[in-house]
Amino acid sequence: MNNNVITYRCSFPLVDEQATVTMGKTIANIVKGELNQGIVVYLNGDLGAGKTTITRGFVQGMGHDGHVKSPTYTLVEPYDLADWQVYHFDLYRLADPEELEFMGIRDYFNENCCCFIEWPEKGNGLLANADITINMAYQGEQRVVEFQSHNILGKNLLLALERSNIDTIE
Repeated sequence: MNNNVITYRCSFPLVDEQATVTMGKTIANIVKGELNQGIVVYLNGDLGAGKTTITRGFVQGMGHDGHVKSPTYTLVEPYDLADWQVYHFDLYRLADPEELEFMGIRDYFNENCCCFIEWPEKGNGLLANADITINMAYQGEQRVVEFQSHNILGKNLLLALERSNIDTIE
């Protein structure tokens, strides 16, 4: 058994788009207020499941006031904030993982950076390991978001998320 892998799981229903944005803002508040370091998040889910929406909430929660768009055609959308850099990757249209090497992918991952990566399997072998994975799916009319930690930082984030009264999001 690998002692570096700290698996912890939790899930929450998200009744609408605003609840998904609020979830992202809650994660941002935990990163800023409790973790005080960047995170790497892998986002999984079908098209339209809410991956960009939860990222938008995170980016806004980290202090960005402007528009947050999907980087589907640019691969990465950077947000240079006061004390943080947030990078939103969408690898859906990535033709070859080597493209990530050419764009200097390793430079995006450091202690003050938060990286949210949609379609991470397309960058297999070139991405930093995830602290958490977020799996998003529709269940009837609402979304269900499932979290899994991969290390102690991720576990601490998820434990803080469970303590944050997230069940009140509606």
